[in-house]
Amino acid sequence: MTVLLGATELQRVVAPQAMVRALRQGFVAALAKQTSPQRVRQSLPTSSGRIAVLLPGLLPGIPAYTVKVNAKFPDSDPAISGIVCLHDLETGELLALLDSAFVTAWRTGLSAALATDLLSPAGARAVGIIGAGAQADMTLRGLTRLRTVERVAIHDADDGRAHRMAEVWQRAGLACQVVGSAREVARTCDSVVTATWSRRPLLHLPDVRPGSHITSLGADEPGKVELDAELLRHARVIVDDVDLAMTSGALGSAGLRREHAAAVLGRIIDGTAPARTDAEQVTVYTPVGLPWQDLALSWAAYQAALRDGVGVDFRFHSRPKDGDGT
Repeated sequence: MTVLLGATELQRVVAPQAMVRALRQGFVAALAKQTSPQRVRQSLPTSSGRIAVLLPGLLPGIPAYTVKVNAKFPDSDPAISGIVCLHDLETGELLALLDSAFVTAWRTGLSAALATDLLSPAGARAVGIIGAGAQADMTLRGLTRLRTVERVAIHDADDGRAHRMAEVWQRAGLACQVVGSAREVARTCDSVVTATWSRRPLLHLPDVRPGSHITSLGADEPGKVELDAELLRHARVIVDDVDLAMTSGALGSAGLRREHAAAVLGRIIDGTAPARTDAEQVTVYTPVGLPWQDLALSWAAYQAALRDGVGVDFRFHSRPKDGDGT
């Protein structure tokens, strides 16, 4: 049987702390790369939408793999829709189908929270949000479980969306302020998260405080840009995968070279690379998003769903009848 897990079912079985642990372990396990991650993109001829396929999601120790198909429509709500297929590694059996919008927001946001906590200054208590969507919200949710956050400054091109995010977090007890520009966010916060669809730089080197950190989530496709090349050249840049950072991520889009990637996040987590080399250094985490991250979250959610009896069982193939050789 295949377990169907939509957003409602996934909300019941996943917890931020457990997912952060799974992702932390995954970043280290993925250092022993089994295969190169693949991201296949195709624009749709009749709309502004694009299809992205991520495969294969593999991690040592997990007896399954994932294939994800995402449809991205920036003007829609949600902007991402699609499905994650979880398969048995030995037989190919389809174990589960999961809502990709939920999986993508959670794995991206919580991976970003983990990186932001590791790379931000120890005393940073003010967090800036540029792009008040689902991924930034999930990053903030994860970050508040990893460190103390006292104040949030929010900017979005859609002022109403920024205010709605601020109202939600104010009810949760955080002091929130909506500000008028990305520059104002960076000038008042030592820890900044950008999660936009931008194709032009939102932040430049003079905008950023010395010793601060930026997690840039939007530069995950060719042509998408949130930080200008001079800022990236000046900063200590951490990526999730160097090859993809060059072909699909911020380094390639800015025309920088492979050596501008100081380390991958897994090396920061396992302690073999430093988060920063001096207190005044600006750090940047700019991931592309990797298939194994879909697997890490999907496998943890699938195991929790089996344990708790959550999800809809569905059989795609009928059982062969006695004597039927098919």
